Amino acid sequence: MGDRRAVVKMVLVLVMVAGLLLVLAGAAQAQTLLPRVTLDMEPAEDAAAWSTGLRIILLLTVLSLAPAILVLMTSFTRIVVVLSFLRNALATQQMPPNQVLVGLALFLTFFIMAPVAQTVYQEAWVPFQAGEISEEAAMALAAEPIRDFMLGHTREKDLALFVNYAGLGPVDGPEDVPTYLLIPAFAISELKTAFQMGFVIFIPFIVIDMIVASTLMSMGMLMLPPMMISLPFKVLLFVLADGWHLVVQSLLGSF
Repeated sequence: MGDRRAVVKMVLVLVMVAGLLLVLAGAAQAQTLLPRVTLDMEPAEDAAAWSTGLRIILLLTVLSLAPAILVLMTSFTRIVVVLSFLRNALATQQMPPNQVLVGLALFLTFFIMAPVAQTVYQEAWVPFQAGEISEEAAMALAAEPIRDFMLGHTREKDLALFVNYAGLGPVDGPEDVPTYLLIPAFAISELKTAFQMGFVIFIPFIVIDMIVASTLMSMGMLMLPPMMISLPFKVLLFVLADGWHLVVQSLLGSF
């Protein structure tokens, strides 16, 4: 009987504790105010308010396309592809890391595109801020320096490819080519140039691999991986030749 009474008392105590916890939890939930996020659409008071909303939407759209603009309309593609070829030629796996290569490519891109950005700022942004030109005129003036940069590094063969497939027929000059055709033509031209530079970078390192492989084979050391022996020699050659300086100098000179 004593054991049963003890068990009953323990059950009653547990029930009381559970009820107290439920009451406290309900009170805390009642006192806690969670924010509610709503998206309301109200009629615009005038045409200016409607125009402001459209401008915000267009700005967000441009910002979402900013990575593609940076990659395909600047020197970034050529730089990052050449640096990737260099790392593969050295066979250093993930050294330098991807973050380092992309960061270096970004800052080199900013350096190369600085004159173009300065021209856009002076000829388009400053007059627009001063109220001297309209938005359409500012957009046209801002596109001109970028188009000139892309036209200067686009092959006529690549440009003619997209012009012919678009069915535009003969054009008077490159300046008459629409921008939506100029961008892919510029991209494939940059890829071709980057692959050409990457091939030149590969040649000395391939020679080192061939010499090491032939030496090991003549010595009968067939079980020793040639890559393990050639890697220090390739790194040593690259450091002694000041390879990073030469590669960056070649990239800057190509623009």
